[in-house]
Amino acid sequence: MPTLAIVGAGPQLGLAIARTFGTQGFDVALISRDRDKLDAIVGKLAAEGVTAAAFPANILDRAGLTRALKDASAEFGGIDVLEYSPVGTFGITTLTSPAETEPSQVEFEMNFQLYGAIAATKAVLPAMREAGAGTLLYTTGAGSIWPDPRVANVNAAAAALRNWVLNLHKELSDANTGVQAAHIGIDSSIGVSVIPGVEAARPEEIAPLYWDLHSARRGDAELVFKLGAEGSVTAQGADGS
Repeated sequence: MPTLAIVGAGPQLGLAIARTFGTQGFDVALISRDRDKLDAIVGKLAAEGVTAAAFPANILDRAGLTRALKDASAEFGGIDVLEYSPVGTFGITTLTSPAETEPSQVEFEMNFQLYGAIAATKAVLPAMREAGAGTLLYTTGAGSIWPDPRVANVNAAAAALRNWVLNLHKELSDANTGVQAAHIGIDSSIGVSVIPGVEAARPEEIAPLYWDLHSARRGDAELVFKLGAEGSVTAQGADGS
């Protein structure tokens, strides 16, 4: 069975992505720091016939994150798809405007978003390259593309992650590795609105985009999820194509 590893797995988008891949025959490795929440997700997936297992790790502990991914690979016989979407900014760090931002407020976000993604990638990419196949998917808010001054410190780190992913996509594509990397920008809140004026989308509306990126293998470096008029859903490139 192919395996999906979700770093930053939670009860909203993470669960929806796990369900989407699980219905396509994937086993699912769930990684986040809260064992109880992971066990609850494993239970929900098991009730729906999806094989999943919890591998608790703190994304800020890069050695621990690497170990969790290695353990997941050993248990399931490899990792075919990595999805990186840790959520925890709101309530953990103060959201700042550009002029108010202190270096420490960006430093935390860089550790959480960019450095965690790099560590997770290094844990799974060598085996993917050896196999000549694999998918690496990375999620940020759309502020990584179209900045929002209300969340400048978060946007700065998200933009750094996006830049790194687009470079990784080009490197892997140019070398004909068989491994694809892509960035997903979500231009909405998830579940409930947390920023005034930003609409909320249901996780199950967003999750199919991840399966499409993996399965269609069109070579997309980036897609943006948007809620359109009257709640319609669109997925497009950052340039609108």
